[in-house]
Amino acid sequence: MAILLTNDDGFNALGIQEIYKKLKLEDDIKIVAPKDNCSGMSASITLKKDIHLEKVDNSSYIVDGTPADCSYLGLTSLFLGEISQVISGINLGANLGNDVLYSGTVGAALAGRGLEHPPIAISVASYTPLDIDFISELSSRLIHNIRSKNLSSNILVNINIPDITENQYKGIKVTKLNHVRPISFPKLIDESNRNPIFQIGPSSIPSHVPDNTDVHAVNSGYVSVSFLDYTLSIDSSELPQNLEIELNE
Repeated sequence: MAILLTNDDGFNALGIQEIYKKLKLEDDIKIVAPKDNCSGMSASITLKKDIHLEKVDNSSYIVDGTPADCSYLGLTSLFLGEISQVISGINLGANLGNDVLYSGTVGAALAGRGLEHPPIAISVASYTPLDIDFISELSSRLIHNIRSKNLSSNILVNINIPDITENQYKGIKVTKLNHVRPISFPKLIDESNRNPIFQIGPSSIPSHVPDNTDVHAVNSGYVSVSFLDYTLSIDSSELPQNLEIELNE
């Protein structure tokens, strides 16, 4: 089966290269990944500008663009009609709670909706994982297990793995997103002139959260698996009865 493998950390990042080694043992892996780190770009795409690609081999491309660019190019141009699933990761750094709205890892996976198998975004809660080989092996096993469940193709699976070794592995929890927003506040870097400089750093993970959330699972040493619905619509039966919208003229 052909998998489109992408990420937001960049083509040469540790996470994507290690998961590639595991996945290629059972699947036909096509890598289309950004040239540089593109964290925080969500599902943004490059409009009306040239996107430059570097062909590494017949199954691998480096893209001077966003994570979502990589997915769309892979699905609609480079490997048109070949791909059955999009995998994004392994991202170095967690993507928990409302952070998924900004995550380039999740944004890259979004393009995989509607394929044979739902897209999967994978992150580890560390920028320097203790045991990337175990994290990659665990990720590969999770991918194949989830694939066997025949889930809706409109679902996006968001996996977050704590920074653990094999001996520290506790298990998996199916979770919902934590809605206490963990993203950090902008930091003022320079206010010496009339044009201030700010910087938004990595999100902090809150310590006191509901026990059925992704943040709680990772804080407790468990792998979090969240199922995100991206149908982007709501059934009329779910709306309040007698809902009327009027324009006052």
